[in-house]
Order: sequence, then C-alpha cells, then structure tokens
Amino acid sequence: MRAFGLYLIILVFSLSCSQKEAAPPPDSKSLPNIVFIFTDDLGYGDLGCFGATDIQTPNIDRIANEGIKFTSFLSASPVCSPSRAGLLTGRMPQRMGINAVFFPESLTGMAPEEITFAEILKDKGYQTAAVGKWHLGHREKYLPLNQGFDSYYGIPYSNDMASVVYFKDNEIDSISVNQRFTTKTYTEKSLEFIDQAAGKPFLLYLAHNMPHVPIYASPEFEGSSDRGLYGDVIQEIDWSVGEILKKLEEKGLMENTMIVFSSDNGPWLVMEDHGGSAGSLREGKQYTFEGGVRVPTVAMWKGKIDPGQVYEEMATQMDWFPTFCKLVGAEIPQDRAIDGKDLSAVLFENGLREGDEFIYYMGADQRAYQKDGWKIKRPFKGFQGAAWMKDVPAHDTLLFHLQNDPGEMNNLAKENPEKLAQMMRAMDLAVERLGPLPPSLVVRGAQDNSHFRYLEEKRGNR
Repeated sequence: MRAFGLYLIILVFSLSCSQKEAAPPPDSKSLPNIVFIFTDDLGYGDLGCFGATDIQTPNIDRIANEGIKFTSFLSASPVCSPSRAGLLTGRMPQRMGINAVFFPESLTGMAPEEITFAEILKDKGYQTAAVGKWHLGHREKYLPLNQGFDSYYGIPYSNDMASVVYFKDNEIDSISVNQRFTTKTYTEKSLEFIDQAAGKPFLLYLAHNMPHVPIYASPEFEGSSDRGLYGDVIQEIDWSVGEILKKLEEKGLMENTMIVFSSDNGPWLVMEDHGGSAGSLREGKQYTFEGGVRVPTVAMWKGKIDPGQVYEEMATQMDWFPTFCKLVGAEIPQDRAIDGKDLSAVLFENGLREGDEFIYYMGADQRAYQKDGWKIKRPFKGFQGAAWMKDVPAHDTLLFHLQNDPGEMNNLAKENPEKLAQMMRAMDLAVERLGPLPPSLVVRGAQDNSHFRYLEEKRGNR
C-alpha cells in the first residue's frame, strides 16, 4: 500500500508538471497584432539608431529605444526576391529555387505550396493584409491572396521595372503610378486596414518600394534631410512609421501589437548618392560581405519586450516565421525544412538565439559561411563593374572574426591556418547537410533577335 501511495504521488506530480510545460495556445483575444515594415535596399548606415547623423529617423529610433535593436541581423539574400521568400517562409530561398529576382515578364514565382507566416496566422483567425512591393511573382497563382493574405495593394515587383502598376488584390488598379506619392499611398492603405481590422487580431505586412531606385519623395519631404533625395526618402518612410505608431496608439493597440522594422538587403552602392550607406560594413547589395546581407532591424512590443535592448549575436530574417508560430501557438510545419530559429527567448527573456551558423549565398552560388562569430569566404574572381552592379576586386579565401571586425577589414586566413581549415570543413559540411537543391527558377527567357541580325546582315551585303 505504501508503495502504491508513493506511486500515486509521483504520478500526480508528473502530470501537474507536464500540464505546466504544455501551456494551452493563446485564445483569439490574447493573440497579438503583428505589423511588419519592410524596406527595399535600406543600408545599415541609413538610420539614426544605427549611426546616421545626416538622416533623421525619430520614429524608427523610437522602436529601437522602446524595444530591441539587432546589430547582427542577416537577410536571407543580398537581393530582393530571394530575401522576401526567406522572410515569409522561414526557409532558405535556395530550397525553393528562388535564386534571382523576378521580372514583369517572369512566368515563375514562389510556389503556392510554400507556407508563409501569413497562412499560419490566417489559420489562427487573423485578418491579413499585404501592402507594397511583393516581388515573388505577379501571375495570379503567385500573388499574395494565394499566400495567406486577405487583401493586397501595391506594386508587384521593383519600381525600376517595366510597366509599373498598382495591383488591388488580383487585378490591376492603376497603370498610372506617380512614385512621388507611393510611400504616402502605402501608408494610407495601411492605416485603412488597421481601422477596419481593429477588434480582431491582424497582420499588416507593409513592404515599401523605397529606397530602391528610382527614388522619389513627396513634395513636403523634398529637401528635408542632409543627405539629398535619398535622405528625404528615408525621412518620409520614418514619417510613415510614425503614422502607424500613432494609429495604434489612438486605437489603444500598442500593448497588444508587435512591430518589426527591417530591410530586405543592403544598399545598392553602385547608385551612388541615390543608393544608401552600409556604414562601417563592407560592400552592399549583390555581395555576401556583411554590407550586402546584414540589415538594420528593430522591434518593439510595449510591455512585452524590455526597452533599450541591444542584441549583438547573429539572428536572421528567416527567424520571424518560427517566432510568429510560437507567438500564436501554431505548430511549425514538419513536412519541410525550416531554417529559421524561434527568437522568443531573445525578445522576451533577454536570452540567446539557438544556433550560430549561417550559409551565405548569392543566387545559387554559395560564397561564405558564419559560425561562432567567425566568417569564411570562398575565393572570388572579382567583378569589373557595370551600371547595375558595383565593381569588387578579386580575392583569395578570406577569414574574419566578425565580433572584433564587423567591417571585414582584417583577413586572418594566413595567421590562423588551423581555424581556416576548421571553418572550411564546417562550411562544406553545412552545405552537404542541405541535401540536393532544386534548379533555379527561370525568371527571364532569352529574347530571339535573329530577325534583326538577319536584316543587319542583309543590309550589310548590299
């Protein structure tokens, strides 16, 4: 009897412990709203809270001051479409064959079978809206309404591409787009969504086309900064952030809303004063040096994220997918690889992110690897430069200690041969663990100009 009684006590105790560990998912009333603000080609040195002195960003700085600033936050890619695919799905874009940017003539896009965090949240009863740049395919089956969003308004690709139009849901709303007012238009659409969504949990994914070139600011922001038109554009984006914060405050939603602000990749440095600044980081967009992949990122949630935090360890854009799953009590999909890691411990417990490695790709070309604060880069043949891409000299294998040298100025390869060999083995193993990757999606077919060549040859023989 005594043994039986002891068994019952142990059983009851173990059941009570397991009940505490397996807390029920939050109900719809406690589900947080999520506002994710994404910029295009914004550099690490373009915000006040990241060291800019010639651009004023008080509203974005407020998010950093009242929440958390990530100083080693990595995008999934140094170019647009792959980075967005990584953000929305929590997966390396190479797993989806998304290795280049989509164009208005692209017949491909992110597969509808991919699961976005919008779909996860919608299944939990969220109202979901995408406003702004999509850039994951513009054919109907690739548009936001087939990826978990209830509504969409914006330009479906980059604003320098042919046939810039505004889409409303799956249809063209306007073929006349005055880009001086694009940031204001997106802000108005976002505020309208918050107004109609209040009372139910909502996701707002606001993806600005700016400051991707060509850059435009509305008349009242022209000349407002100390860094020319580029700075004016950033200050208008900051105004937009302020309008959203003001709306959330007016509706009493700040204590139940998580707000994230970030960029898809680094600045397009070849655009000179119409491109941004990577600050102290090396290179920018299209390259796997830190300036191309490390992006300014801040987040706040009043009463949940302690103010004034600075997280210096590595985190990635793909981490938001599992983080949002955790926030709403949703299961992370088990039928596919999810590369992101849950950031809940970082955001709410002053803890650390699980995992410390990152594989750098430019398109389908695997170029670098980070682990334990060290980064190795494979040899690069160099690029002589073009109107669309900055020149970068050739280099041999590079080894950096990012915690001491985030600007990647001091190559430690020769003086640390053992560490170099260790990092090379770790990189090769990490790539091998990915397994076979699908072929790159074809984003643009070759144009047949044989008719023009025929006429040129014919006329040349006369």
